[in-house]
Amino acid sequence: MDRYPDILEDILHSDENSDDEWDMLLAETKREEESRSKRRNKHRGSVPGHRIIRRGRVEGHERLYHDYFAPNCVYDAFFRRRFRMGRPLFLRIVNGVEQYDPYFVQTTDAIGNLGLSSLQKVTAAFRILTYGTPADSVDEYVRIGESTAIESLRRFVQAVIAVFGDEYLRPPNNNDIARLLAIGEQRGFPGMLGSIDCMHWKWKNCPTAWQGMYTGHCHEPTIILEAVASQDLWIWHAFFGLPGSLNDINVLERSPVFATLTEGRAPPVNYRINGHDYTMGYYLADGIYPNWSTFVKTIPCPQGLKRKHYAAAQESIRKDVERAFGVLQARFAIVRGPARFWDEETLAYIIKACIIMHNMIIEDEGATNDNDFDGSGENPIVQVSHVHTPEFVDFIQTHHQIRSNASHSQLQSDLIEHLWQRYGQ
Repeated sequence: MDRYPDILEDILHSDENSDDEWDMLLAETKREEESRSKRRNKHRGSVPGHRIIRRGRVEGHERLYHDYFAPNCVYDAFFRRRFRMGRPLFLRIVNGVEQYDPYFVQTTDAIGNLGLSSLQKVTAAFRILTYGTPADSVDEYVRIGESTAIESLRRFVQAVIAVFGDEYLRPPNNNDIARLLAIGEQRGFPGMLGSIDCMHWKWKNCPTAWQGMYTGHCHEPTIILEAVASQDLWIWHAFFGLPGSLNDINVLERSPVFATLTEGRAPPVNYRINGHDYTMGYYLADGIYPNWSTFVKTIPCPQGLKRKHYAAAQESIRKDVERAFGVLQARFAIVRGPARFWDEETLAYIIKACIIMHNMIIEDEGATNDNDFDGSGENPIVQVSHVHTPEFVDFIQTHHQIRSNASHSQLQSDLIEHLWQRYGQ
């Protein structure tokens, strides 16, 4: 009744109180009480008609533990196949996520019943990511409800990004650049830092109002992932979220792939090819990318043995990023299939978490530590410059150097001669 003081005052001080006014006051009061009652029921107490399912959470945890985590577990030989990684790495992720988010810590309810364990919640999230199954499909084995599985997935991917993102989804540091340059030199491309390309992820539950914007050459709504990968399939750069109606050039114009270089936070790289000195690394790219000094592309219709040899080498090595996309989709089937979530933010969390765990698997299996590709046991010495880039003037200068067509043509010509002198003759 506090919301209607004017009506009550008029009624109390009016000499002509009518039944209609009293009816109006009673109706407003009744509606207010019903509204307050609904708000109270929403936030506390039992939900009318709610069905409680006794899933046997404790039994589900014990079965999961004895199947995969006990000293003499049942499916020890199948752990990596079903979790896409070794048990120590999986437990490392579980511990990191549990320490970051208290949601994954096992608790008891008001009457002392144990809730879901961290292994159950993380396993449910992993099954959805690795097999691409609906959320309710993990209920039968893990004993977790559909809504809880979705909430576990959302919190899991956010925790993975927060805990491991700075280490496993970072731009190359000085040691990484030296290693990448050594690999590029051994493969015949001095100065190469990896290969770049884009991948489309189908968005099944794209809102109807947005489908025109997100539909491109795939004839269905998709979201684009731009990535840079090296030979060991480590993904160094991931830019996700642009609609599928854009092409690779549109994505590149919005991408921060060269942000650290133009801002002076990436050390310039010094190398020499065919008698010419260069100070910026480059990525191998396909034909749609522009003729910039930071891209090395193939020759569409090569004429002569030198150009044909260069085109074959470039097209072969550029497949590193394609292989990385294939392995990422094989490990995490949710990326290969249609995305079922409604919001872009959750999809971005999922794709980034999958890339982080993909890189963690690569490190765990030791691929990043093996630099001896030619069997010689020696790697070429590569110098990495640590000169600080000044402010605005050099920012503009670096920006123009990145987009230099002349440097792109010169670099391509030098690589043609270098590859022919090294491998063609």
